[in-house]
Formats: sequence, C-alpha cells, structure tokens
Amino acid sequence: MHDIRAIRENPAALDAALARRGAEPASSHVLALDEKRRTVIHAAETAQAEQNKASKEVGAAKAKGDEAEFERLRALVAEKKAEVAAMQSQAKELDAELTAFLMTLPNTPLADVPDGADEDDNVEIRRWGTPREFTFAPKEHYELEGVKPGMDFETAAKLSGSRFVVLSAGVARIHRALAQFMIDHHVENNGLSETWTPVLVRDEMMQGTGQLPKFGEDSYQTTNGWWLVPTAEVTLTNIVNGMTVEESYLPRRYVAHTQCFRSEAGSAGKDTAGMLRQHQFEKVEMVSVTHPDQSLNEHDRMTKCAEGVLEALGLPYRTVVLCTGDMGFGAQKTHDIEVWLPGQNTYREISSVSVCGDFQARRMNARFKPADGGKPQFLHTLNGSGLAVGRALIAVLENGQQEDGSVDLPEALYPYLRGKTRLAADGTLT
Repeated sequence: MHDIRAIRENPAALDAALARRGAEPASSHVLALDEKRRTVIHAAETAQAEQNKASKEVGAAKAKGDEAEFERLRALVAEKKAEVAAMQSQAKELDAELTAFLMTLPNTPLADVPDGADEDDNVEIRRWGTPREFTFAPKEHYELEGVKPGMDFETAAKLSGSRFVVLSAGVARIHRALAQFMIDHHVENNGLSETWTPVLVRDEMMQGTGQLPKFGEDSYQTTNGWWLVPTAEVTLTNIVNGMTVEESYLPRRYVAHTQCFRSEAGSAGKDTAGMLRQHQFEKVEMVSVTHPDQSLNEHDRMTKCAEGVLEALGLPYRTVVLCTGDMGFGAQKTHDIEVWLPGQNTYREISSVSVCGDFQARRMNARFKPADGGKPQFLHTLNGSGLAVGRALIAVLENGQQEDGSVDLPEALYPYLRGKTRLAADGTLT
C-alpha cells in the first residue's frame, strides 16, 4: 500500500508510476478523499473542544444557581456530543474508503525496471547452460512413453475437472524427490529456514500480501470464508503481520513446500495440454523479510538461490527482468527465471523473484525498531519460487528424454530415488 504522506508531498510521482504500469492517474481522487477525511477530523476535534469547554462550564453555572445558563450549557454539551459522534463515524467511513482505494493501487516500479506493455518487452540479463541437441524430434512431457503410465489427466478430470492431474508410480516419486531436493538445497546451501504453514488463511492475510481485495477471482474461497493459498508467499510473509520486531531480528529467510491453488481466471484456453498450468500444484517458496537497506541485495541473492536449483539439476535457463507492464501487482522489480523446455522449443517461466519494498509491510503493519533507537520503520519483503515443482518435473522429463521414451534423470536426484537413475519406457524407475 502507498504512503498517503508521500502522495500529499508529491502526487505527480504516484501518477507517473501508475502511468509506467499503464494505469490511470489516481492522485486527485486520493487527495480529495484525504482532504475530506482531514476536514471532518478537524471539525470533530473542534466540536470535541467545544463540548469539553461547555462541560466544565455546566458545573460553574449550577454552582451559581443560574438555572437558565445551566440548561443551555447542558443542551449544548448534548448537541456537541452528538456532532462529535456523527463526525467521528463519518471520518471512520472516509478513512476506510481511502484505505480501500489505496489497496487497489499497484506498487511503484523501481527506476531501473524497463518500461513496456507485456512479456515481449522483458529484458534478458543472462543465460546458463546450453540446450541439448537431440538426434530425434523431442516430445512434450505428456507425450513420452515412460511418462504416460504415471501421468493421468482423464482420471483427474473425472475426479475434479480440467487442469488437474493424477501422478503415480515413478513419475509421482520423481515429483516428490524434486520437492525434497529443493528444500534440502535451500536449507543446506542457502541458509533458509524450513517452515511448514497452513494452506487455509483468513481475509486479512490475503490482503496483507495483495491478493485481496483486487484479485479474489484468482483464488478459491471455502464456504466458511477461508482462502486456499495461491502460494506460500501469503503465509510466510504474514508471519510478521502486525509485529514490530527488533532490527537484530532481520533478515528472516524462510522456505516452505506447500500445495498451491489458483483458479487461473483469465487464462482460458492457455497451456491446457499437459500439467504446465494447473488449478492445484506444488511449489517451494522463498520469502525474505529485511531491513530496507538490504532488500535490493537480497533480491539478487534470492534470484541466485533459485538459479542454483536449476544449475544443480543441469537444466538450462535464462533470467529476465520483467517490464512495468508484465510485473505483478505488489512488486517493485521482478526477475523471472525461465527453464528450457525442448518439447516446446522455448524457455518457460519456472520462478518469479520479486522485491516489494515496504508495500506489503504497510498493508500488514509490519515494522522494526532501529538499533539506534529511532522511530519504528516499515520492513521490506521479498518472495520468489524456489521452484515450481510441477514445472521442474516437466523440465527434468523433457530435457532428459531418450528416443525410446525413457528419461535419464539428474544426478542430484539419485539420493532421493534410492539410487534409481532412469525412468524406463514402461514407466518404472531403474
């Protein structure tokens, strides 16, 4: 959420930032609401002072035996009391309206984020690995003979509908091994703190990380009001919701493996084949909570953490900086990491790593006390996939595929598969 004081001081900066994102200017509406709210608050304070003054004078009039003045002052006190209550109620409503509007405005892009309208304007910053040259036409993951016995979309459609999958046998075991490998890699090599969190959360938690109020249609809500998390970013970031921590508490670096749920609203007809875009999937999520001075360095560090998983698996990738038009609602800057999928002959996103500044912290009211004893400040938050497990499975299957439909697996997974190294053409691990 944006700082209303900053908007008062420089409304043009807000409108310029929104314009970079292709959004309409908003400062005039914000300032009009703010001025109306402040006017009502001032009037309420004035009426309160008049009420207090009259209340003191009531006793004096009574002591003097001035019954007429006593009754006038008593009526004035009652009148001012009603005025104060009405204006305080109006101020509360205006404050809620202002806050609700501010919550719909996206974060301000950093100066070095490239301007652009969509993914075509993203800027590549590096590549790692060389895509394998095949002596045969590579297939997509769901077309491989060794994968077909363990990846069942028909049964999933019977159970739940489209964009679900049933994994079994060797494929399910590789999927599980990938998640375990990722968690271990982040804990042992990157110093992240393994965390297990709920997948059901309250409205306030979704508001804190920016999924509500604007993007409710992208998630699932239960009949009793809980939300199924679209990512563990929601739970991990909200650990500090409402807290004021000591500076020595920072940074906090979390990692969690959870199921995630997304309605995929607005993506009808997109990536319907295979398990690239599902309503239910698993992800290993990283979240950092930092001092404001550390957040940009932390963004680079988290990006390297995600890239390191792909390098350990031997999967070629490229890293891009998202342009203003392709960046997520809560992000100041985002690095997308795209893994090479030979079946599609292209790179596809497997991780987004974003720095959010104090945008989420303001929504959560999460602060820290500076070590020098200064005024509490808002924290900075960051999040990133480390990685999407299902997409990693796709990449492992497609990059390791052999002409007979079997798959050679990455060496990093051998310990998690009890020494198995291949997914055979009949779907067994050997």
